[in-house]
Amino acid sequence: MTEKTRWISLEGAANVRDLGGLPTTDGRTTRFGRVLRSDNLQSLTENDVALLSDGIGLGHVIDLRSLAEVQREGPGPLTRLPGVTIHHLSLFVETQIAAGVEVDKALPWQSRAVQEDPEHRSVGFYQGYLRDRADSVVAALRVMAHEEGASIVHCAAGKDRTGVVSALALEVAGVAREAVVADYALTAERIDAILRRLLSSETYSTDLRDRPADSHLPHAFIMERFLNGLDRLHGGALNWLAANGWTDDDTGALRSRLVR
Repeated sequence: MTEKTRWISLEGAANVRDLGGLPTTDGRTTRFGRVLRSDNLQSLTENDVALLSDGIGLGHVIDLRSLAEVQREGPGPLTRLPGVTIHHLSLFVETQIAAGVEVDKALPWQSRAVQEDPEHRSVGFYQGYLRDRADSVVAALRVMAHEEGASIVHCAAGKDRTGVVSALALEVAGVAREAVVADYALTAERIDAILRRLLSSETYSTDLRDRPADSHLPHAFIMERFLNGLDRLHGGALNWLAANGWTDDDTGALRSRLVR
């Protein structure tokens, strides 16, 4: 099974793929149909919903968007699907939106409050997710590990927040580091379609237009630096997770779910 066949074609989303088919360090591969990763899901068509629910057996949606994004963009048709549980697990610090304040003035990335890594802006944001919302990261991985049915994890582009949580899941599963990095970088194949969708939304268009074109690309070196930083500062993803409440039972459950 090649990387190309991991893509799932949907009419209402541009960046959907299965985390199956990836090699582990002990010679096994990850299972298909257990965890998917995606961009925004609120524009899914009836055919898309049928494919995810009936064809793949979707049981859980892990929504990493902020409360402000959900309020502006909408939760999407999967929230109305019987048998699918929505887990809203923002990777930003959520603040109460005061009365009279427009939601779009409270979007979490607008403050640029997250410390930036001196080597690359995205790495600093990724470190911020772990620093500020370890609770959401651990909860997201526990959904993948313990809940029945397939899970789909998503944010807006399916690149940064989704990329970090997916990378951590693959690290726990024992996927080879080069394959973890390659999965992150694979989003580049769909970046034009992703940006077209986001630029059509008032929620994201201003921020995207204000940034240089290269900053939108999921370069492999970004994920390499992020994961190498985890190794250097915490002894790896598993040690960081353990320091934030993750258990050996969680590890065993996730590996059992994801690896054949």
